[in-house]
Parts: sequence; structure tokens; C-alpha cells
Amino acid sequence: MDAERWQRALTLPAALLAAALLAGCTVAPPPDPVSLDAGNAAQWYRQAAASGTNVLVIDPAQSLVAVTVRRGGALARFGHDHVVASRGVTGFAAPSAGRADFHFRLDQMTVDEADLRRAAGLDTEPSADAIAGTRANMLTKVLETERFPLVILSARQPAGQVLGQVSGQPLQLSITLHGVTRTVAAPTRIDTTPQGLVATGTLQLRQSDFGITPMSVMGGAMTVQDTMELRYRIVAR
Repeated sequence: MDAERWQRALTLPAALLAAALLAGCTVAPPPDPVSLDAGNAAQWYRQAAASGTNVLVIDPAQSLVAVTVRRGGALARFGHDHVVASRGVTGFAAPSAGRADFHFRLDQMTVDEADLRRAAGLDTEPSADAIAGTRANMLTKVLETERFPLVILSARQPAGQVLGQVSGQPLQLSITLHGVTRTVAAPTRIDTTPQGLVATGTLQLRQSDFGITPMSVMGGAMTVQDTMELRYRIVAR
């Protein structure tokens, strides 16, 4: 794709991403270039594509990030565990460069989808009011989404390695959440496909490591545990 066509492509809204892919363009435009610029990624991928590097686009319709948070405290039995999830992950991967950069909006996350609760092994069924209350508290009191609307993630393989080339080697995953960046070793399975790749994995994180105070009521008798489990499936084509 020449420079003029790439510049025009940057103005496409997210809804046209699929159409751009079907049109046969070798490098699709970013669905949200402003957000990707916040992660310092768009310019790198634009230059990489211009130099002939194979750049894959993350498919939000097939990708998922799901976080399980569990209840604690003396009255934990009266509460519920929850699963919050994003089905709006967008970004890029450059397998030959050993990197991927992606992000999602916190205010687009869902709470307690039935199939995701089953997958997490949760055995309670919160009411619709409980789910709505959990989402409102999560967005305003815990995550402060008006100040910190995005979660930005950057995955790296060691220099000179292709994504998925070394079986069983953790990715170095940098996570920016609530204005704080932490880098962790993320055990990740990467499978190549004729269209691109699929990366899956699970890891444990602590909310407090990102400056987040877990919810607590009744003097701590009912709390949200600090540790949360993050499960991801990222599809890039």
C-alpha cells in the first residue's frame, strides 16, 4: 500500500475495518489510530508496513480478554465472583519482528456473560441488578475510566525471534492499566494459521500493582480479592 493510500486509510472508522480486509489490502488501517498513538504503536507499524514487514491486524470479532475477580472477607458467601470481558481488542502484530501491540476500552467491557462465567467455573448467578451495580462501581469507583479509558498491552519476544517460533517461551507483556505500566512474563501459546496467528494464555495479576484499591464494603467484611485472573485469546490476520 503506497503512502497516499495509507494516509487515506487512517481516516476510516472502525466499522470499515472488515471491509478493508476483504478488499484485499495487504495492510489494513488501524481501527482507532488515536488510541494506538497513545500506545506509541501506530507509527512503528506504519513504517514497518512501508518497508515490507508483514503486519497482521488483530480481529476484535474473534479476540477476547476476560478477567475473573473473586470475593473475599468474612461475608464472602453472600457475594458473587465476577467475570469482566472485552470483545473489542484492536491493534497489530508483526510476527517477524517478534512484537504485537493492542488495546481495548474499559467502558466497552461486559460483566458476567453467562458463557464466560461457566468457563471460569463460577457457581453463582448474580441478578441483573447486581450485574449492573458491579459494572457501575467498576467503571467509576475502581477503574476511574474517565481518567484512564484504555488498557494498552505490548507483547515482545527476545530480539531476533519470531512470534510463535520458540515453543513454550513466555512473552514479555507490558500492561498499562489505571495509568500504571507493569511488565510480566506471560506464558502464551501461539499457533500460526494460514491467515495469521492465534495467541492464548492465562496469568495472575494484582490490582494493587496498578494502583487500584479493590472494592470493600462493611468495614472489609465483604471485599474483592486483590488477585485477578486474566485470560486472553488474540487472533491476528
